[in-house]
Amino acid sequence: MLVSRIIGGLGNQMFEYAAARAASLRISVQLKLDLSGFETYDLHAYGLNNFNIVEDVAKKDDYFIGAPESLLKKIKKYLRGLIQLESFRESDLSFDSKVLELNDNTYLDGYWQCERYFIDFDKQIRQDFSFKFAPDALNQRYLELIDSVNAVSVHIRRGDYVSNSTTNEIHGVCDLDYYQRAAEFMRARIGPENLHFFVFSDDTDWVKENISFGSDTTFISHNDAAKNYEDMRLMSACKHHIIANSSFSWWAAWLNPSKQKVVIAPRQWFKSTLLNSDDIVPASWVRL
Repeated sequence: MLVSRIIGGLGNQMFEYAAARAASLRISVQLKLDLSGFETYDLHAYGLNNFNIVEDVAKKDDYFIGAPESLLKKIKKYLRGLIQLESFRESDLSFDSKVLELNDNTYLDGYWQCERYFIDFDKQIRQDFSFKFAPDALNQRYLELIDSVNAVSVHIRRGDYVSNSTTNEIHGVCDLDYYQRAAEFMRARIGPENLHFFVFSDDTDWVKENISFGSDTTFISHNDAAKNYEDMRLMSACKHHIIANSSFSWWAAWLNPSKQKVVIAPRQWFKSTLLNSDDIVPASWVRL
């Protein structure tokens, strides 16, 4: 049995699941999800239940992590049927090949933000991340519009990246120059014919006042936090992508299976230079 800690926003939850799912398939063992962190975490809600994932939630009486304090406690836990798991914790954001060689009875604790953890099972991961529910009428109309044009999703994340000083110090935000250069690059690469930008942002008014994409543009802002998976569905349906330094739009771009897609990502993923982002963006994507 492998148990994966699931925490953070939807994009982070997807990375945590994908790495653990691939690890469980690699050694043919059961995967369980530890959702206990959401009992005290209120920044984001659990969201993987909107996908067709293998959702086997771990219970507190399923396992314990590490060596117990005494032989007596170990015997008591054994008699209760608890499985002892070895904790495998992410040391930094660089790719760690040891994740590809995990043993049974491991507890995974990390973000695992690199497709190399699961690329060998990419078809299964995409199947797991297919959407469980049909879109509502409004989102269906947007899907039809997206399908009718040369659609480029643009994700402009501000929110806590701007308002929360700690988050801002770590992540920062992509500047206006990045989006202007990305739009120009996209226009040159795929051509202006039938080009249509679909802009997703948590601060649409600011975007409208500060950025012009020079082509047909539609702003998507009707899905609230509880339906953020609908934004991901719309983004992933676009043919090409300009993403933010955000795991959310990373996944929207990755879920697009097209071999012809153009994905533009920021060269500087984190504002903090202490964090290494070299392995986050796939090699086939363009970094500006």
